[in-house]
Amino acid sequence: MGSGLGSLFAIDMAIQWSLWAVAAALKTEKFYDLAGSSTFGLLVAMSYRNSSGHLRQKIQTAMVATWAARLGLFLFGRVMKQGSDSRFDKVKNQPGTFLMYWTVQGLWVMVTLLPTLMLNSSRQNPPLCSLDYLGWALWASGFLLEVVADEQKRRFRLDPSNTSKWIESGVWSCSRHPNYLGEIMLWAGLFTSASAVFSGWQWASLGSPLFVAYLLTKVSGIPILERQAHRRWGTIPAFMEYRKRTAVLVPWIW
Repeated sequence: MGSGLGSLFAIDMAIQWSLWAVAAALKTEKFYDLAGSSTFGLLVAMSYRNSSGHLRQKIQTAMVATWAARLGLFLFGRVMKQGSDSRFDKVKNQPGTFLMYWTVQGLWVMVTLLPTLMLNSSRQNPPLCSLDYLGWALWASGFLLEVVADEQKRRFRLDPSNTSKWIESGVWSCSRHPNYLGEIMLWAGLFTSASAVFSGWQWASLGSPLFVAYLLTKVSGIPILERQAHRRWGTIPAFMEYRKRTAVLVPWIW
């Protein structure tokens, strides 16, 4: 198992660093997110090819592939329409700093995929149990929430009357970052379902959903967007009221 994970990690990083070289030469971030999601799809397909191919592995692999295809195409379409991604405004002209972003993406891919990679490398195939069904239900709920949130925001931005406005309708009325909540839920679900076959050190892959939650809530997700929102609308009373009454991530909790 260790050698298999090591090989996949080497492939992962080779992809990220090779594409960084292209992106740095072109000074573009446009295919950054597409590269990340495509790497998810490639690694999970490679791991499944060497698996036993039982139902639990098929469903888990299909869920990862579905998420990767949907999110990758959505983010690629968005950046192509907008022409840029504000996260990279200050770094795409600095190759060394830009490399760190691609390296972190490689780590994100590998750590996030660990439960699924461990599941696909396992020869254990116990009967389906409550952990499987709970995990799949959590994945489905998170995936649906993420899709709905992204689509509601996309439609909101298509309306010219909403230019320079913030969205506070639909699921965005309950959470300021419902898409990130969905993302955390679906990866927690994939860990839960995969854990039905875990033993020993494999439980360390709990770091997968914890890592996703940490990145989104403390590093590259919510903190950046909250600062951007405050700069744009922080002096508008209606926006401050929206912030006051709406949870950052989990409705009625935080």
